[in-house]
Amino acid sequence: MVGLCNLRHLSLALVSAALLAFQIVLLQSLATSQWHHFASFVISIALLGFGAAGTILTLTRNWMVARQGPLLPLLLCASAVALAGVMRLTQGLLGGFDSLLLFVVPGEMLRLAAVAFLLMLPFFFGALAIGLIFTVETERIGSYYFANMFGSGLGSILGLVGLSLLLPQSLPPFCALLALAAGAVLMPGTGRSVRSVMLCGLILVAASLFLPAQLHLSQYKDLSRTLDLPEATIVAHRPAAAGQVHIVASPVLRSAAGVSLNWSGPMPRTKAVFINGDMVGSLPPLPAINNPRDASTFALPYAVRTPHSVLVLNAGTGVDVAQALGQNVGTVVAVEPHRPLTETLRRNAPESFGRLLTDIRVTWQETASRTWLARDRQSYDLIILPGIGGFGGNAGLFALREQPLLTREAMRRIWEKLTPQGMLTITAWVDYPVRNPVRLLASLVETLVDEGVAKPTDHIAAVRSWGTITVCLKRTPYTSGELDNIRAFATRWAFDPALLPDLRPEERQVYNRLQDESLFVLFDAIINDEREALYRDYAFRVWPVSDDQPFFSQFLRWGRLTTMAELYGKHTTPFLELGMLVAGLAALVLTILAVLLIILPLVRLPREGRHGWETLFYFGGLGIGYMWTELALIHRFIFYLGQPVYAAALVVGVLLAGSATGSALTGRFTELRPWRWAAVVAGTLVLYALLLTSLLQATLPLPLPGRVTLAVLILLPAAVVMGMPFPLGLRLLNRVRSAEVPWAWGINGCLSVVGAAVATLIAVEVGYSLLLILAAGAYLVSVAVRFRGEE
Repeated sequence: MVGLCNLRHLSLALVSAALLAFQIVLLQSLATSQWHHFASFVISIALLGFGAAGTILTLTRNWMVARQGPLLPLLLCASAVALAGVMRLTQGLLGGFDSLLLFVVPGEMLRLAAVAFLLMLPFFFGALAIGLIFTVETERIGSYYFANMFGSGLGSILGLVGLSLLLPQSLPPFCALLALAAGAVLMPGTGRSVRSVMLCGLILVAASLFLPAQLHLSQYKDLSRTLDLPEATIVAHRPAAAGQVHIVASPVLRSAAGVSLNWSGPMPRTKAVFINGDMVGSLPPLPAINNPRDASTFALPYAVRTPHSVLVLNAGTGVDVAQALGQNVGTVVAVEPHRPLTETLRRNAPESFGRLLTDIRVTWQETASRTWLARDRQSYDLIILPGIGGFGGNAGLFALREQPLLTREAMRRIWEKLTPQGMLTITAWVDYPVRNPVRLLASLVETLVDEGVAKPTDHIAAVRSWGTITVCLKRTPYTSGELDNIRAFATRWAFDPALLPDLRPEERQVYNRLQDESLFVLFDAIINDEREALYRDYAFRVWPVSDDQPFFSQFLRWGRLTTMAELYGKHTTPFLELGMLVAGLAALVLTILAVLLIILPLVRLPREGRHGWETLFYFGGLGIGYMWTELALIHRFIFYLGQPVYAAALVVGVLLAGSATGSALTGRFTELRPWRWAAVVAGTLVLYALLLTSLLQATLPLPLPGRVTLAVLILLPAAVVMGMPFPLGLRLLNRVRSAEVPWAWGINGCLSVVGAAVATLIAVEVGYSLLLILAAGAYLVSVAVRFRGEE
C-alpha cells in the first residue's frame, strides 16, 4: 500500500509537470501565431478541462473509483496522446484561426470553438486522473496536493528551459512523454489490455517527435506579411523563453519609417527582426552608407543640438544607437533586456549590429529599462524611448500589453535623469482616430505639471512627417536659436512643426496635410489646460497611465462603444480597439462555460448533497483569489527583477513550491478549520498591497542575486499559507459530504481560469493594487463559508 501511494505521488507530479509545461508552450505558440492576449484566452479555455473533469468525476464518482486501477494509466495515456497530437490537429487540420477575422467571417468563430475544444482535451484527461487520485486519497490530500504543486512548479521550469532550446511547436511531444511516464508508473498490476493501450500511446508519441506540427501565423502578423515580399526568407531563427527571434531578408526590404519625401540618397537593403512574429525593427545600416534615418523625424533632437551622452531604452536592433554614433555623440548607454535577441543579431549581423557591440563609445545593459532607470545614477543629454504604434494603426492588438516606459512614474524618472540641457525624445505613428500622439502629449504635459513647470509649452517641440510625429521634451525652455534650428530642419526635409512654443497655426500643414484637424484640436486642448474636459469627453481613453495600470495602448471606453459606432460605423469599431473587445468576448465565453460546468452538477447531486453553494463559494473563492494574487505579484516583480519572463517564472515557482510546502504541513493538522487559514491569507495580501511597493523600491539598488533572494523571502510566507486552505477544506468536505469532493476540485480549477480571464480586464480598469485587494476579498468569501455538518 505504501509503495502504491509513493507511485501515485510520482505519477501525480509527472502529469502536473506535463500539463504546466504544455501550458507555457501553448502560451508562446499562440502569442507567435496570433497575439499575446489571445494566447491567454485560448489557454484559459483549455484549462476549463479541469472544470469538465470535476463535473464528470462528480457524476460518475462511484464507477470511476471502483475501476481506478486500470482507469488511471488509461487516462494518463489519453492525455499523453492528446498532448502529442493536439497541436497538429489545431494547426494542420483546422489551420488554426485568425483573430482579426472573428468579427468579419462567421466561420472563424466556429474555428475558434473547435480549436478551444481540442486544446481542452489533454487538460481534461490529465485532470480526470489528478481528480480521481484526489478523490480516492482525500484523507492524505496534503501530501498529494504537495506532489501536484511540486510537479506544476517543475513543469514551469521545464517549459521555460524547453522554449530556450527548441521551437514551441516541437515541444508538445516531450510534454506527452512526461504524461506517458506518469501512466507507466501506475501500470504494475494492470491487465494486458492496459499495457497494449500504453504501447500504442508510446508509438503515437514517438511518431510525433519526428513529425512536429507546423505553426500557422495569422496573415496579419508582421512576420507573415513580411514573408509575402518577393524572395523573402528567414535567415536566422532562435528559440527563446522571452520570445523566439526571427530575422527575415528580402531584396525589396527597406526601412523608411518617417523618412522625408525629399530624401534623394540611397535606401539601403536591410533585414527585418521579429520577436514572436511582431516586428521590433530593422538592422542598422553599414557605417559607410548615408543613413536615411537622419532625414526622418527621428533626427529632431540632433537638429536642436548635438548631445554628448545618450541613453537608448529598449534598444532592440540598435538603429537608434547607430544613428547616435553617426551624429558623433560622446557616449551611448543601450539598454536591451532580450539577451537572445542581442546574441542572435551579433552572430548574424556582425558588420551592422556587431560593430555596435564593439564600439568603445557604447555600453550595453541587459536588464529591463525601468529597472535600469531606477538603479542608474548617471544623467544624460538625450534619452530615447522606443517608438509607439505602427503604420496605419495596430487595431488595438497591443491594448493588453504592459508598457512600463510610458507611465507617469517612468516619465518623471526620465525627467530627473536629464542634464540641465537634456532632452527626452519619442516618436509615434499618427493614427486615426487620433490616440497615440494625444496620450503621449498628455503624458509629457502632465509630467511637467507634476514637476512644477509653470509653462509646459516652452519645453516641448514636435515635428510631423507623412506618417510619424517626433516629440522632444527639454529640461530647460527652448531658446530662439534652437527653435530656428527646428524650423530649418523641418523646412529642409518637408516636415511640419506640430508643437513649438511660438508656433503659428499656418505652419502646421504646409507639407503634409491631414484629412481633418482633429489632431491639432486635441493638441490645443492639452496644452491650453483643457485636459480634464478632453479626458472626460473624448471617445477614447487618452489620459496618462500609471505603473499600476501600465496599458498605454488601451484606449477603449466601454461606455462609448455606441458613440464610436455612430462616428465610425459599427463594422469599423471592432478594428479600432480589437484587443479589449476580444478580451471581453473571452471573459464572457469563459463565464458562460464556467457556469455550465459548475452549476450543472447541482442538478444531478442527490438531495442530501444540495448544499453545493457552500462548496461553490469556498473553493471558487480560493481559486479566484489564488489566480488574482499570482498575476498581481508577477506585475510587481517584473519591475523589481528586470526580466519579465524570469520574474513570472520566479513568482509562479515560489508560489507553487511554497503552496506545496503549506499543503504538506496540513497533513499534521488534526483540527480542520480551513476558514482560519483563508483569513490569514487575506490578511497577508492586504499587508502586501500596503507595503510591498515601498519595500521593493527601497531595495532596488541591490545586485540581482540579492534582489532574487529577497524576492523569494518576501513571497514565501504568502505562498506557504496559500497552500493550506484548499487541502484542509477538501479533507473537511470529504468528512461531511464526500460526494462533492471531485466537484469542489473542479470548481477550484475552473474558477481559477475564469479569474485569470478577467484579471487583466480588472487590472486595466482599476489597477493591480486593487486587484490584490480584490484577491484578499475572494479569500474572505471563503472565510465566511461553513460546511453544513461541520463539527
